[in-house]
Amino acid sequence: MSGARVERSATHDDGLLVVDGVRVRYRDDGDRTRPPVLLIHGIGRSLEDWEGLYGRLAPDHRVISLDLPGFGLSERTEGRYSMESMARFVIAGLDTLGEHRPLHVVGNSLGGAVALKISALEPARVRSLVLVNSAGFGKEVTIALRLLAIRPLGRRLMRDKSRKAAYRTERALFFDKRFVTEERLDHAQQVGGNPVHDDVLLAVARHLGTFRGVRRRWRTELLRTVAAQHKPTLVVWGDEDRVLPASHLDHARTAFPHAEFHLFERCGHMPQIEREEEFDALVREFVGRVHAAAA
Repeated sequence: MSGARVERSATHDDGLLVVDGVRVRYRDDGDRTRPPVLLIHGIGRSLEDWEGLYGRLAPDHRVISLDLPGFGLSERTEGRYSMESMARFVIAGLDTLGEHRPLHVVGNSLGGAVALKISALEPARVRSLVLVNSAGFGKEVTIALRLLAIRPLGRRLMRDKSRKAAYRTERALFFDKRFVTEERLDHAQQVGGNPVHDDVLLAVARHLGTFRGVRRRWRTELLRTVAAQHKPTLVVWGDEDRVLPASHLDHARTAFPHAEFHLFERCGHMPQIEREEEFDALVREFVGRVHAAAA
């Protein structure tokens, strides 16, 4: 991608990243001389999903996150959406921010698959991977996402922008319903009101899978490529995940025998929120150890 610039907001650590005319919301925290960590959210989500990690990671790292194009409060890219197009856009965003060092990449759900794709496309850009309830390790996925892959049913389902619909979506993400706060519902409705949100969500859902589940072809090739790199990898899951079942962790053990694994009990699709302190400690210990070994 060519022609990039950064528009900063009034605060020093967030703003709009403009790449080829596409305005993408980003956040950039911490000391920029410290080891970089990249956080990538899941399908239909936003950088707020990492809210509990910014302050914890920032003292020792440069912490970068962004709303993937078309999600959160970002504009969409033109053309067809694919794992490669999303990964390449994230890479272009990093280039715009002047971050070219090897990254510790933490990805949740779709973000985990994008992290894997970044490593496949540009191995030197990724020092380690933390895959959080990551897409790519199995066929099974929530019926809600499988229905979105059916034309024109998916389009009809997306028309419901009610508070009740937002609650159903958020509730599916957590084992403990107390995490479905009014603040999260407010934000979910704001994100759902992004004028390009529906088109992008449907495009990504159809790229990833069909009514039968997540497509095998992209999963198999991607896992094989990244496994051969033998990068330090931590795979974590919540045992009560209703989106991507914890049984996928077994496949991850087979696909990445060199990796480390952790299963959070009584936890859903977002351990970084539902087990914030434990998750943070796990990630910081892993990233610190990997960085020290590479120094």
